[in-house]
Amino acid sequence: MGRGLHLHKYLTGASNSTTNHTPSPRLSLSLSLSMEAEAHKEQENELVIQTHALKIGHNQEEHSPKHQQKEDTTLQPEQEKAFLIQTFELKIEDNQQEAYSPTHQQQEETNNNIDSPPPLPLDKVEAIIGYEFKDKHLLEEAFIHITYGAENNLSYERLEYIGDAVLNIVITKEQFFSYPNLKPGDLTSLRSKNVDTEKLARVAVKLGLERYLRHKKPMLHEQIQAFIEAIEEYPVHSNGLIDVPKALADIVESTIGALYIDCDSLDIVWKVFRKLLEPIIEPDTVQKHPLTELNEYCQKKKFNLQFVDLWEESKSIDVFIDEKFFGRGTYGSKKEIARHRAAQNALENIGKVPSISTSTVEDALAD
Repeated sequence: MGRGLHLHKYLTGASNSTTNHTPSPRLSLSLSLSMEAEAHKEQENELVIQTHALKIGHNQEEHSPKHQQKEDTTLQPEQEKAFLIQTFELKIEDNQQEAYSPTHQQQEETNNNIDSPPPLPLDKVEAIIGYEFKDKHLLEEAFIHITYGAENNLSYERLEYIGDAVLNIVITKEQFFSYPNLKPGDLTSLRSKNVDTEKLARVAVKLGLERYLRHKKPMLHEQIQAFIEAIEEYPVHSNGLIDVPKALADIVESTIGALYIDCDSLDIVWKVFRKLLEPIIEPDTVQKHPLTELNEYCQKKKFNLQFVDLWEESKSIDVFIDEKFFGRGTYGSKKEIARHRAAQNALENIGKVPSISTSTVEDALAD
């Protein structure tokens, strides 16, 4: 309350000193301006400190037995309001150029753009997949990212969970009857290619489902655009050579899950999604992952295969076969993709010449 009394005296013009000091005429103009600026800054700081003290004191003493006794030394709401206005005026005067600078505006726009663009109406999704939902809330939930519905604990994750299981069942059943002579191991590999993250993300892009996703995930839009551009180089599947936004695959599985819950029929799910999942990867179009293929090749030839991790230094992974350099893969954001690209590069170089390079593992590590 001492600060409140001091502030009251300050606002009513009271002074603790009766002495009037006349400035010396010998003070220079620059010194006068400097003192004035310093006094202005001190006034602003004092106002801010006293405002906080006032609020704290008011909240703590509101229900105190001594509240009535000290009421006369506490600022009234009108005085507090005037005091705050004065403080804000000082702040605006000092920070006006910074607050409205181009850099500030650009940062403000960036923060405002974290949300996804306004998504399209979900009835368009029904038109895309050729199914009208009885429970529209299921379809709505299927396109809510966890960053968008976190406050209400709502997201597509539960529908994605059941959609993943349903998709595996319908794909397994289809392949079982379509390829009666295919061994279980080959069936597993074939199914994996048709339900993995990249394959489903491609389905989402083909159908344009990313336009309906509700999210507040920074950079997701840019990641999706980069993926759309990257898949042009790989018509069917990149086999781990490109970065895939998982959210794209998620909304395909969550839509399948929503559809299954709504219709309660595996046959209807497959009837709806059979064409949407095309191109279906078949035994004659399936390709091995480059890491798998390279390992199998070296095991068959009894070659010593070694990966040298240089990712922290140069974002690259080198491949050596029998101590000789055979390939390199580089990828800035994910070491795993750099490793896959290194294996792919080594496969491309194998057989071109007996010895691709005389560089050794020790040379690579030394570099």
